[in-house]
Amino acid sequence: MPTCSSDCFFHAVEDVKVFSEDGTSKVVEILADMTARDLCQLLVYRSHCVDDNSWTLVEHHPHLGLERCLEDHELVVRVESTMASESKFLFRKNYAKYEFFKNPVNFFPEQMVTWCQQSNGGQTQLLQNFLNSSSCPEIQGFLHVKELGRKSWKKLYVCLRRSGLYCSTKGVSKEPRHLQLLADLEDSSVFSLIAGKKQYSAPTDYGFCIKPNRVRNEAKGLRLLCAEEEQSRTCWMTAFRLLKYGMLLYQNYRIPQQRKALLSPFSTPVRSVSENSLVAMDFSGQTGRVIENPAEAQSAALEEGHAWRKRSTRMNILGSQSPLHPSTLSTVIHRTQHWFHGRISREESHRIIKQQGLVDGLFLLRDSQSNPKAFVLTLCHHQKIKNFQILPCEDDGQMFFSLDDGNTKFSDLIQLVDFYQLNKGVLPCKLKHHCIRVAL
Repeated sequence: MPTCSSDCFFHAVEDVKVFSEDGTSKVVEILADMTARDLCQLLVYRSHCVDDNSWTLVEHHPHLGLERCLEDHELVVRVESTMASESKFLFRKNYAKYEFFKNPVNFFPEQMVTWCQQSNGGQTQLLQNFLNSSSCPEIQGFLHVKELGRKSWKKLYVCLRRSGLYCSTKGVSKEPRHLQLLADLEDSSVFSLIAGKKQYSAPTDYGFCIKPNRVRNEAKGLRLLCAEEEQSRTCWMTAFRLLKYGMLLYQNYRIPQQRKALLSPFSTPVRSVSENSLVAMDFSGQTGRVIENPAEAQSAALEEGHAWRKRSTRMNILGSQSPLHPSTLSTVIHRTQHWFHGRISREESHRIIKQQGLVDGLFLLRDSQSNPKAFVLTLCHHQKIKNFQILPCEDDGQMFFSLDDGNTKFSDLIQLVDFYQLNKGVLPCKLKHHCIRVAL
């Protein structure tokens, strides 16, 4: 009688339920060897989204207050086998997934990184040292550590190595006799705490957790940790991923770029604005040219803003019954855009930004809670979230929107967003990626 080889596992078919941010869900039939990246691409195709390689599958544990983005190479069925019945998969954007490969210095503060052996090259060799399995990088610093089985937290000196996460039992000493193992990297994953203060009495909002794969719904097996700021938490969590997966992460990062290089110009999929390099252009001559001089670019931006204003004024006069009553379309057309999130609170907008990656230029627009006629631009810059109020203003009997006290005016919010995607203006950075929620 023929025997089934171990490869039989990889030809089985499973049903996986995936939820979107709006609560809708879809049951997808997948092969047991389907990776998280493959499933995301399938959902992108079925949901008619733009595939900009920033979609992720999130492992969400509401009862434990934890979540993490699956790595692109992880097998969905295998991860699901470690999840409790209350847990679920979410389909979500995460623009920060591989940001550390582009800007490693921003992710690893110099004072937090040490090497167990001599390392040359400084910050330029930082990622190579993490990816090289023969090197010995360390992340070090103080963390709040929750004592197992207790409600109390202790501030301890902690170091993360390839062999695991350790705390010092004597100040900042890293002598072997003073180091105590807190968690192993091998059979564990690193998660963010969703509401650490409320659920675990965490001392700050920057909590994370090392969860052994064997733990399903018991909080007592979790190693709960808390950093003092977002950059510190991001550093610890990113280092955990790099030390655990090494070159696999770099291969995951490179695959979309390699695929894009293989595609012909005619088969390249439509890209979102967030994937394009937007530059100032001059079309006054017979052919367009890139404006490289910053002063000239700023002047061109102001001229374009005034030109938009004149065009929109003419449109309003032609399309409205009265100059004092602007077109209804200009006041509601933004509600068709993915970047507009309607009547959500300030706290909810910050939560969405954090979930979709604290990268420069990540933004959304929403209704203002304090002024029913105004809107708010929520924008991420240097891992901090800032809010800018967009106010209606009147000029020559026409209504406009502005976020710089009327110096630059727009007839609708779509024009405003288009402008600030090309020009920084009064903002700390250009608008680059928009937060999006897709119904499955």
